[in-house]
Amino acid sequence: MERENMNQIVSRMQKLVGHLESALVRVENKTYGICRETGNIISKERLLAVPHATLSIEAKKIQK
Repeated sequence: MERENMNQIVSRMQKLVGHLESALVRVENKTYGICRETGNIISKERLLAVPHATLSIEAKKIQK
């Protein structure tokens, strides 16, 4: 059971690292903080909560 929990943690961490690496690429491309659906600026509050966000809150609500 403990091994399974550790595997889940490692998997989540690897996924997060991938998201953060993608965010760094967007910083280099000067597209960080721009919603990929609407093209609008993603709010500072959202980026502080989810630094790798690619959707604004409005676009996320539409997606659901």
